[in-house]
Amino acid sequence: MNIAIALEALLTLPRGLALTLALTFASLAAGFVISVPLAFLRASPNPWAFGPVLAYTYAFRGTPLLVQLFLIYYGIGQLPFVRQSFLWAVMREPFWCAFIAFTLNSAAHTTEVLRGGIQTVPLGQIEAAKALGLSRLHVMRLIVFPLAIRIALPAYVNEVIGMLKASSLASTITLLEITGIARQLVSETFAPYEVFIVAGSLYLLLTLIINRIFLILEAHWERSSKPTNATGSSRERRPKPFLTTRPS
Repeated sequence: MNIAIALEALLTLPRGLALTLALTFASLAAGFVISVPLAFLRASPNPWAFGPVLAYTYAFRGTPLLVQLFLIYYGIGQLPFVRQSFLWAVMREPFWCAFIAFTLNSAAHTTEVLRGGIQTVPLGQIEAAKALGLSRLHVMRLIVFPLAIRIALPAYVNEVIGMLKASSLASTITLLEITGIARQLVSETFAPYEVFIVAGSLYLLLTLIINRIFLILEAHWERSSKPTNATGSSRERRPKPFLTTRPS
């Protein structure tokens, strides 16, 4: 292993870090916004509501992201009406093509993640909210959605990490994120072993950081959901002695 080339890669590859993070988290944010209403439609018992959403999620979850990226970057730009409209200003840019492909793919996966969380919310919570006179919209916004987010958080972490790793596909359409710069450096040094070890280490570091952030968030939600005593500190209720083994 050539240490000099590895050090050069260690100094060069972080230049693509900003583009990697921007593409990843912009796509995740846009995909999350799209997925929230789609998840409620997907969880609906009405086939006219969940049918189109199911077809969308099935198509985007069942086909490779690379194929979707190529269809948007190479395919849509070949349509005459796209080239002659305002859309061409967007579709000719590789960043926006990657952003659209990643957003649609992330929205499909996140929709199914949130749908699972919504359907796992206890029915008693919903019935209690309706008994208090809350409207359907308020029940979804104040009861169902917050609980679904907490339930779906562990699964959503996998989607975030998966999108981070999938951002490397942007290098196939000329974007110079971490993998794109790594491929460029390999073509100059002919040392793929050293360069891609450094690139893989950067992705691994980012994955560990993201995982740690979500663990902290999950722990914070766990502490906030515990009952508090008069001093404001959280404590668990203990069972009454000699009466029952269940919490009072």
